[in-house]
Amino acid sequence: MDENHKEVKKPPLLFEKTQTIVQKIEQQLGYPFLVYWTSSSGSVCDNDVLALYDVLRTLGQGNKVGIFIKSDGGDVEAALRIVNLIREYYSNVIALVPLECASAATMIALGADEISMGALAHLTAIDSSLTHDLSPLDRDNRRVSVSQDELARIIKVWGNNAKDHHGNPYEEIFKHIHPLVVGAIDRSSSLSIKICKEILSYHIKDEEAAEQISWNLNSSYPSHSYPITAKEAARIGLTISKLDNEINDLLLELNQLYSEMAQRAVTDYDEFNHHDNEILNILESSHIQIYYQNDKDWHYIKEERRWRTLNDESSWRKTMCVEGEKQFSQLHIR
Repeated sequence: MDENHKEVKKPPLLFEKTQTIVQKIEQQLGYPFLVYWTSSSGSVCDNDVLALYDVLRTLGQGNKVGIFIKSDGGDVEAALRIVNLIREYYSNVIALVPLECASAATMIALGADEISMGALAHLTAIDSSLTHDLSPLDRDNRRVSVSQDELARIIKVWGNNAKDHHGNPYEEIFKHIHPLVVGAIDRSSSLSIKICKEILSYHIKDEEAAEQISWNLNSSYPSHSYPITAKEAARIGLTISKLDNEINDLLLELNQLYSEMAQRAVTDYDEFNHHDNEILNILESSHIQIYYQNDKDWHYIKEERRWRTLNDESSWRKTMCVEGEKQFSQLHIR
């Protein structure tokens, strides 16, 4: 079919439905409520900070806020900026965690005075990983992420089997992973621990306790995705409470609506060309919803074994309810 005549798929915008639940949750809590949600394709990133600022300006300053956090993680430095921004507006922060709150999202939760977790909730370890311009390539010619934990385990296995190996293990590692990548990961690991301590300092004044929590989250787990449940989170020193069942159910209902908004919206023109319209990140509070939506064509270059974007109109988009009327606009963030 001619791509010029093929209807482009668009994800549903469910502002009225999500607002109904947001306002129910706010009534149940008795204080302002804020959403920070990313899909499996989205991530915590610097641009989220500016989008969140727009939401917080609408919400206004106050004493206490509840924030629904659901994300697989992302940029740790962005997590620090998000916590700092929320703390500029509210002195008492309650993290509401009904589902996964992983990696950099765990860092955001660390900035809360209390983390309220449901039966399906988990935090994760925060061992550093990054995708560098010199990272190894996968079979699709894309750069892969390399973690500090993976490198440390290679060295450990090498040391435990020293009689079977000779020479410096880094000589072998450097054949597959560029030295600059190894250096960048080591720096990232130090950064991750420092950021954890800085975030915890917003509500934990005992530096030794903050140091221990940071060390545990960055170094004590065998897997980056290791699920830290409420019981274990409390054991390592975090202030944990049980999420109210009714609020938990409302948050899960809200998550279902966001998942519907963030469904895959890919229009295939042929085997080498498609259009992507997927919603990635959603931030919301009463009367305002801001989301980031992909809106671009992808073309596969066979000779180079890689995808290239074309006609990229991706942007942050805002829906507001003003005097009972919906208003739509774009946020221009670069």
